[in-house]
Amino acid sequence: MVLPTRFSVRATTLAVAAVSATLSMSANASMGNLGTTYGVMPVDVATAQSLSMFNDQVSATYYNPASLTRDTRGELTSGLLHAEQELRSANPNANGDVVSSSPSQHVLIGMKTNLGSLTRFKHPIYLGFIAGVEKYGKEMLAFKSETSETGQYLQNGKEPLFLNVGGATPIWRGISAGASVRVTLEAAAQLDAVSTLGGETSREKLSVNAEPTLKTILGTNIDFGSTFCGKDDCFLDGWEAALTYRTKSSAKTSVGSNIVVTQTIPDPGLSLTVATIDSFQPETIVLGTQYSGNGWRVGGSIEQQNWSELEDEFSRDSIKDQESVSAGNRIGFDDILVPRVGAEYQLNENFAVRGGIAYEESPLKTTKNPELNYLDTDKIIVGLGVSATYNRTRLLAFPVRLDLGYQYQQLQERDFTLVDFDGNETNVTADGDIHVISGSITLKF
Repeated sequence: MVLPTRFSVRATTLAVAAVSATLSMSANASMGNLGTTYGVMPVDVATAQSLSMFNDQVSATYYNPASLTRDTRGELTSGLLHAEQELRSANPNANGDVVSSSPSQHVLIGMKTNLGSLTRFKHPIYLGFIAGVEKYGKEMLAFKSETSETGQYLQNGKEPLFLNVGGATPIWRGISAGASVRVTLEAAAQLDAVSTLGGETSREKLSVNAEPTLKTILGTNIDFGSTFCGKDDCFLDGWEAALTYRTKSSAKTSVGSNIVVTQTIPDPGLSLTVATIDSFQPETIVLGTQYSGNGWRVGGSIEQQNWSELEDEFSRDSIKDQESVSAGNRIGFDDILVPRVGAEYQLNENFAVRGGIAYEESPLKTTKNPELNYLDTDKIIVGLGVSATYNRTRLLAFPVRLDLGYQYQQLQERDFTLVDFDGNETNVTADGDIHVISGSITLKF
């Protein structure tokens, strides 16, 4: 019984290594993404995503595709985001409290244009896309799936490939609608080989396949003044509302192997299949509103994230296997509401400042998760930012805009019970701090 176990581990290791080399996988990934964890562009970072549903930049393709109609000009945006974190767990049996300090570093690029001129009707149809790649463009897919004895954080870490493509159009008197798709990858690998007792393989055959999956995002905007008052002044002027729906998505990997061991395991050999998930994004419904005055605006949103669906995903996960755990000890998740509020003020023609605050409850319901030992806490999120717009430059015919955003996330203290592989229990307290800096340059055309 020892040999099959040894060779099954070797087979799995070979297959996982092959997938890793092909997809440039890296450790320290997370059950989140750039848009939900920090914010896509500096404006989203600075306002704690409270005004993101009403922004006219390309990040609208993720937060609310309908907002692509807010500016009729085309746009080309590039940016950088750096998130520095210190995630702690006060563990009496560990050397130090820091569980994770690996930064997330994204390079971003996005574009928006009006395709209406391609049609005979001249009705505006806006197309936009935005992409973010980890480690400043060097890492396409950050992926890690494991069990842990010392604790691992649920949402924070490196962020996988972020890619959204969408479009929007005005419908009638201040009402617009849009749709986009979030692109995630599902990877599959199959390894067939013949091995000796010493682990020497031959006749290897490896196939790797990565397929994109498309997850829908729907959004709508309404400007109450334009809709109900038309060109006349009324008390509804300045008021807007938006509604967005995002379906759940996740990155998945499956690894299959079939090993024939000479003189030990004959054909058809030892078969192994491992399937696991990472970077889960819950089904999300967001309702937002804002009021705009002369050079200023205030607004906020309520965001419902349906994390309870993650329990079903874990039940089908070979690594995070919950079927072998008693029903009372299985990991559990709650659906949560995230309130956000923010404001923006135009100092003059060229400069604007903004800020926001949000409170995010932890979706992790259980504080004792044997072998997985996930840690997650409530968060207080505060952001600040500034924009500078240069209306005239020596070379360009349209304005150039520079944005900077800073965000601080304070992870509140929360007690957990870690359970190692031998069943020993340790009481720990989790908390942490995250600092995010983001900058971008936007060219209009």
